[in-house]
Amino acid sequence: MISNRDSENNKKEIAIFAGGCFWCTEAIFQEIDGVEKIVSGYIGGHTLNPDYKSICTGQTGHAEAVQITFNSQKISFGELLEVFFATHDPTTLNRQGNDIGTQYRSEVFYIDEHQKKIAEEYILLLNKENTFGNPVVTKVSPASQFYVAEDYHQNYYRQNQTQGYCSFVITPKIEKVKNNFQSHLKKQS
Repeated sequence: MISNRDSENNKKEIAIFAGGCFWCTEAIFQEIDGVEKIVSGYIGGHTLNPDYKSICTGQTGHAEAVQITFNSQKISFGELLEVFFATHDPTTLNRQGNDIGTQYRSEVFYIDEHQKKIAEEYILLLNKENTFGNPVVTKVSPASQFYVAEDYHQNYYRQNQTQGYCSFVITPKIEKVKNNFQSHLKKQS
């Protein structure tokens, strides 16, 4: 069972989001103040010890996701949800741009009932306000076993910014975050 509270410092919490390619989601949340650690991995499937090759088949049931350790004194789970929903398309089932398959689904994996309630209420609000012009299809599911992705997936954008996918897909998302969430950005040193 995953605990949402750090036993030594209950300001630290965990959030798990699947928003398509985990390279994008990781890069976005690396910009957010209060985010202390991000791990790319796989969750929500039915096979043990999945790897990138197996989840790309769409047969394991896993989603590409990020596990975020954050300081809730600096940023709330609800604020993380705002960033999450603003930086991917939560209205397309099993697809983000050209990435197609169940591994690219939009899903919030909640750690506790509090996160579940916040996520469900936020989705209701987005749909009520017709924020995206189409219904949000993002699932809200209990967190299951999170499998850490291979080393080369960790910190991918920062290590590969000139790679085509990074330049054309991830960089524009980061610019959107910088423009729309200035109050949540880490201070540049």
